[in-house]
Amino acid sequence: MDEILEKKKIFDENFDYIKERISVAAKKSGRCADDITLLAATKTVPVEVINYAFEKGLTHMGENRVQEYFEKLPNLIAPIEKRHFIGHLQTNKVAKLVGTVSMIQSVGSERLAAEISKRSLEKGIVTPVLLEVNIGEEISKSGADPKEMLNLCEKCATLEGIKVEGLMAIPPICDETDKMREIFSNIYRLFIDIREKSIDNIMMTTLSMGMSSDYELAIEEGATMVRVGSSLFGKRIYK
Repeated sequence: MDEILEKKKIFDENFDYIKERISVAAKKSGRCADDITLLAATKTVPVEVINYAFEKGLTHMGENRVQEYFEKLPNLIAPIEKRHFIGHLQTNKVAKLVGTVSMIQSVGSERLAAEISKRSLEKGIVTPVLLEVNIGEEISKSGADPKEMLNLCEKCATLEGIKVEGLMAIPPICDETDKMREIFSNIYRLFIDIREKSIDNIMMTTLSMGMSSDYELAIEEGATMVRVGSSLFGKRIYK
């Protein structure tokens, strides 16, 4: 069986199960499945498989690499409002990306936010973004220090070309459930603290956290969006 057929088969086997697990986790947090957005992390996933997933009911996708995204874009059936960018973004690629996705999730610095704002205004649009928090304060990861997030929000609030709609995070790798729960809880607390500040142009309606290995726990601790890749499509194949 070739890669395309295999990944379609894997998706069929996993999609309904993941939706059910999301529903169960949502109920544990006092919400319902409709309160949670399942975003498929589609890095390395062939465009034929992504399109098949949308035909089967998938509603949102997120790409990690600008070049890979634009290679897929001409053949994607997903409308722009269902396409997000979730990977590390270099400022020199912002101009190309802006206007082709409905949200950029990985904004971890004022410099990147300002560039997105500038390029958005040039195109006559306002780009929704999520501010990325480096909750583990890991040198190897992008994102703002949690202690600097409020300051970043206040600076981004003045940028007319973007609209901050919430936070996203990629927590440190951890095999301990209690520790992961604490990490997700800390992100949620930061999310709520900022929302309660009622800063103009800072909406705080979306909390994007949780991936294939921990999306249920993330939902239980307050996530409104989870980014699931390998659990939907199987192990990534790098070429």
